[in-house]
Amino acid sequence: MNDSLKEKERIAIERLKAFEPEGDAYWLAYSGGKDSDCIRILAQLANVRHEIHHNLTTVDAPETIYYIRSIPGVQIDRSYDKDGKHITMWNLIVKKKMPPTRLVRYCCECLKEHGGKNRLKITGVRWDESRNRKDNSGLVNIIGKPKTVQRFADRNGANFLPTPKGGVVLNLDNDEERRVVEHCYRTTTTMVNPIIDWTDKDIWEFLHHYGCEGNPLYQCGKSRIGCIGCPMQSGKGRQADFRRYPKYRAAYVRAFDRMLIARREAGLPTQWQSGEEVMAWWLGEYDDPNQLSFFDEEGL
Repeated sequence: MNDSLKEKERIAIERLKAFEPEGDAYWLAYSGGKDSDCIRILAQLANVRHEIHHNLTTVDAPETIYYIRSIPGVQIDRSYDKDGKHITMWNLIVKKKMPPTRLVRYCCECLKEHGGKNRLKITGVRWDESRNRKDNSGLVNIIGKPKTVQRFADRNGANFLPTPKGGVVLNLDNDEERRVVEHCYRTTTTMVNPIIDWTDKDIWEFLHHYGCEGNPLYQCGKSRIGCIGCPMQSGKGRQADFRRYPKYRAAYVRAFDRMLIARREAGLPTQWQSGEEVMAWWLGEYDDPNQLSFFDEEGL
């Protein structure tokens, strides 16, 4: 491991130690991807109390599920509605009466971001992943009650920035920032991102140093690990997913068929006659803005 990465490792460990909640364990959000493996190993090196949780989306690749189950101590959590019914991608599409899109990603909210309520979370969010993360993320992200958090941060002299999405970002780990986190995490969604400033190269060098090869899908040419058919991929990326996992494609089409029935029963307009037609549109690049706005405005 080079000296620069050794220093980043040291800093990440100190960050985890600095924000460790008193008398409680971190909630480590584990996706089965390379960043998740990195924070998992760092939490062990830091010797901080933590629980490792994976939120089952029902559209994780089989290889990802097998890999997650091979990691000691990972808890696999399911999503449930208020009536105690298991939420899956398939019944969620029918309930929302539209497919998930790049602009309306209800699937992330319902399937990936639940769990860890009133717990301080560790995530593998990094600036290197996207411009959106660069603009909206920091060493600590606090989401919820932004004005209350800002008032408390002001009173304590903490250095913070409000984000465009209504959150608060802290980029230091001094006493003022620690007090804000300790005060807020029980009533807000609060996340510590210890590798926020790491690059892809840093991640892989770190993992190889500690003998972690990562999710086998990386050896199959994947650069990022996510849900099968995720609309944040390109159309070609999703088409490749469905060639590899045709049963998942069939499951989406069946869900789209049921979605169309639900739309008609609710008196909502639809211009598609079958799930296959919806799939054909969904795999496109959304060239027709009228079709996209049709779902965005009428579907939810």
